[in-house]
Amino acid sequence: MFHGPLAPPAAAGPANPRLVLWIIAIGMFMQLLDSTIVNTALPAMARSLGESPLQMQAVVVSYALTMAVVIPATGWLADRFGTQRVFMLAIALFTAGSIACAASTSLDQLIAARVLQGVGGAMLMPVGRLVVLRAFPKDQFLEAISFVAIPALVGPLIGPTLGGWLVEVASWHWIFLINVPVGLAGLAAAQRFIPNFRAASGRFDLGGYLLLAVAMVSVSLALDGLAGLGWARTLLVLLMILGLAALAAYWLHALRSPAPIFAPVLFSVQTYRVGLLGNLFARIGSGAMPYLLPLLLQLALGYSPAEAGMLMLPVALAGMGAKRLATTVITHRGYRPVLIANTLLLGVMIAGFALMAPGQPLWLRIAQLGVFGAINSLQFTAMNAVTLKDLPPARAASGNSLFSMVQMLGMSLGVTCAAALLSAFSDWLGAGGTSQALAAFRATFLAIGLMTLGSATIFWQLREEGTPPVPSADALPEA
Repeated sequence: MFHGPLAPPAAAGPANPRLVLWIIAIGMFMQLLDSTIVNTALPAMARSLGESPLQMQAVVVSYALTMAVVIPATGWLADRFGTQRVFMLAIALFTAGSIACAASTSLDQLIAARVLQGVGGAMLMPVGRLVVLRAFPKDQFLEAISFVAIPALVGPLIGPTLGGWLVEVASWHWIFLINVPVGLAGLAAAQRFIPNFRAASGRFDLGGYLLLAVAMVSVSLALDGLAGLGWARTLLVLLMILGLAALAAYWLHALRSPAPIFAPVLFSVQTYRVGLLGNLFARIGSGAMPYLLPLLLQLALGYSPAEAGMLMLPVALAGMGAKRLATTVITHRGYRPVLIANTLLLGVMIAGFALMAPGQPLWLRIAQLGVFGAINSLQFTAMNAVTLKDLPPARAASGNSLFSMVQMLGMSLGVTCAAALLSAFSDWLGAGGTSQALAAFRATFLAIGLMTLGSATIFWQLREEGTPPVPSADALPEA
């Protein structure tokens, strides 16, 4: 619980600050829970909808990609219409999307419902942080933002386990229906207690926003087409070219626009530039793992959904334990050596999952998953800190928004690339049984591990420096 002696910071602030933090924390918890709860349930969902488990990646990708697309607009929307209104809209859309997910009878319906859910989820986290930023003075801000960061730890911790358990005791529909009572209660509480902060919003850069959206969606759809969707090869090439052209067009647009969504001057900060690119490519490997591991455990190693979910606990628990250690390691060693070494270790650990085989002792699996969780947690903390640490205050809001977008885009691309590789290796090796499935998973883990190893070269570009203070790990944005 939050024990700080908080008091309303100003007349316009919240009448009950502790309750405001609880409402924001629960809203963020719902969003983060649904980022992971689906992964363990994918095989059961595939059976129910008459689909292949290896073609269900769009259920995960549509949610993460929608969040990446919507996040850049959330700050302007909150300034224009007020934090309370946008936060309530986010809860309403997320709850409606959850109901639509549970009511889906086909994969296409489920994907459309996940898009609706993602629109709401995209606004919950950044608007919630904005309320905290504006409602609490500097001397209380760190304690407040640390409290609302707790769901970022708890959501991934219980998501896979809860998803697997619900599939076995009820049905996959309940992984979405559990959001409904929480969402309805959150709506009522937000209407009464969340302050409606507004600010001068200026003119929204609609042209730049559309170019960014087209770029992200086109590249993701092109990669998703490689996962065996049966699209014509020419269409995939055209989508990829369209995405890259839209990205280049946005850059040219931003250079001449007086008020772009993300100003090119952000990239004049060397640590932000390197950190942002490193986050994007390193998170492809990290983002693939929550999708691949439950599938490996169920489809190739014979675990039930509940057992597969339980085996995700060591990853989350070790990650929580490593958060406190991360600050000490970075402070003593510096960002550059830690990020280079840890990214290489992360790539080796991901590739090491290719060694998983039936009959191995349980303790070995738990140890392997736990070590991966600790290394992955250190990676997130170091990448987040180096990306944001040198941003000037005037650029902090825009820089954090772009960073949040890149985080979600990296997660989306991770699942998309993993699904494409798994489909390609399955076609190449054949789908004759468990041994072929295990071989396809092994090849996929090796490929994702090599990709992650390559991303270490990005962090090599960081300048040598001393050991500046590291922000509190609890206060850093989570993936």
